Amino acid sequence: MRIHSSSFDNRGPIPEEFALGAADGFGGNRNPQLAWDEVPAGTRSFALLCIDADAPTDPSLAGRDDVEIPAAHPRGGFVHWVMADIAADVRGIAAGSCSDGVDKGGKRAPQGPAGARQGLNDYTGWFAGSDDMRGDYLGYDGPYPPPNDLRVHRYFFRLFALDVAALELPDRFTAGDVFRAMHGHVLAEALVQGNYTLNAKAAAA
Repeated sequence: MRIHSSSFDNRGPIPEEFALGAADGFGGNRNPQLAWDEVPAGTRSFALLCIDADAPTDPSLAGRDDVEIPAAHPRGGFVHWVMADIAADVRGIAAGSCSDGVDKGGKRAPQGPAGARQGLNDYTGWFAGSDDMRGDYLGYDGPYPPPNDLRVHRYFFRLFALDVAALELPDRFTAGDVFRAMHGHVLAEALVQGNYTLNAKAAAA
């Protein structure tokens, strides 16, 4: 199975159009275009995840003017998109069809392919302490790495072909719920990677 995007090159930079954060504030926060093929026989649905593999493990460092986060700082994952029960005959998602702009407090009913279900991304927890931004962040919300981070962040769009039409998930589900529910049901996985940074030093390296 293969997945690709016309919105960015594999291992290339993601444009601000598809990011939550930009150099001067918010980006376009549109979901990128994705398409896939060479789907294995027996596929009954797909699950899609977008995960930043380079989120700092000490969130207190993010955005500070008095410190730079070194590239060697320990990293963890940050989920930007989780969608399950994408129908087996779907072969792509158009740019901006699931997210087009910033919704403070999160999207209440994000669009997506017919029948698909969208879960909570990690901005739900990140913004929980903000009176202006907190809420349930469902669907896609794009990159917003700390501008004081010296590492270029990698964003992996991971598509899973599954042998079940629907996963057993709670009404409010996360990427962790999807990973647990699809255990033993994955026929194939494909991924495409985009990169993003708001740090001029990291971009020039």
